Amino acid sequence: MQSANVLLKKIVRCSVLPFAAQHGMKKDLFPLSRTLSLSLCLKQDNSCSPSEKIDLDAWKKVMKSGLQEVSETVPERKELSSLAAAREILEMWRLAGRAVPENISEEQLKIFMECPSKSAKKKYLKYLHLKELYKKNDKRKMDEKRERRLETASETDETRRNSFICLWTNCMDRAFSWRVAQSMIFGQPLVFDMSYEKDMSVREVANTVRQIVLSESCNRRSVDPFHIHFCNFKDDSLYHKEFIKHYREAWGKLLITVTDQCYTDVFPKDKLIYLTADSPKVMKTFDHDKIYIVGSMVDRSIRKGVSLAQAKRLGLETAALPLEKYLLWNTGAKNLTLDQMMHILLTLKDTGDWKKALEFVPKRKYCGFVSKPVHELKKTLNLINTLKLGKRQEEVRKQIAKNYSKRLMQK
Repeated sequence: MQSANVLLKKIVRCSVLPFAAQHGMKKDLFPLSRTLSLSLCLKQDNSCSPSEKIDLDAWKKVMKSGLQEVSETVPERKELSSLAAAREILEMWRLAGRAVPENISEEQLKIFMECPSKSAKKKYLKYLHLKELYKKNDKRKMDEKRERRLETASETDETRRNSFICLWTNCMDRAFSWRVAQSMIFGQPLVFDMSYEKDMSVREVANTVRQIVLSESCNRRSVDPFHIHFCNFKDDSLYHKEFIKHYREAWGKLLITVTDQCYTDVFPKDKLIYLTADSPKVMKTFDHDKIYIVGSMVDRSIRKGVSLAQAKRLGLETAALPLEKYLLWNTGAKNLTLDQMMHILLTLKDTGDWKKALEFVPKRKYCGFVSKPVHELKKTLNLINTLKLGKRQEEVRKQIAKNYSKRLMQK
């Protein structure tokens, strides 16, 4: 019995204490370690002999694995406690009458905790609250529409007949998928530059991905679709997470090319044209042999020159849409959304008509299409601007009075 006690003391002294002192986990080590009962060693059948060899390396491995489990559970506990604290804050704000969503996911809670200031947290919660209200309103409208449809169907018992051939949605999906598959072999490439994640907030990245999803669906339904490339795309990035949210299991089935390489490494530089609103060069015609690049960025603050600087850094040709040439542009930035750009490029590719293509520009951004000479348009625009801004009102009144007096004299 004395020999067994001596052996146990040597094991603890030689293996456990130096390891715990080295890693600074002495206080967490002993409560988690298994209690060594002497009864196992003192059994009559298995009596410990002093000559028996003990594997110290195996003992150290067991103790190290216990310490790793402790170190892994500590950050998980911290994260759970911080999430619980955030939920308590939300409950307090809800009781105080602030705009807080009723249901919030763990990802949204993490984004809420990462907000830098209290005002940013309030704005994010207000955004989630309004989004929840819009969803409830849409659901209510759909339910009312369904009820009205059922009422009208019950009132009219006679069957509805028509001469149109029934075309199922899965047949259309197969046709669209076949076109996109052909475009991946024979189609013209269109590049989305996914290197602007660091220049955007989480909300702006979500808006960007939403616009790209709309662009992909628009391209998929077109007669002659592009072969879409996502370049500079990193795994486990915000872009990737948002795409998985939208597509889920269909993300791996999309007929697009995704790569982490730059477009200059994939395509020859002389064929690349970067489309940016800040470019001094105006695009005249659509070139079917060129490869156009669109920056995947939604910038609410409208910082100028970001995509132009990216193109200049890589030594690429740039171009801007001829908005002023064909449209009577109002005051404001000439930035368009990604789905609007996709509609414009697809229409140009199919028809080559700028007027048809630029119909996808929002009507609030321009007065109408150009149909007069440029000098006459400049005069009318200057007159509109003077009336809007309130400049030279007296001169305008005098001019109107003179014209009115001349008309009276003629009568």
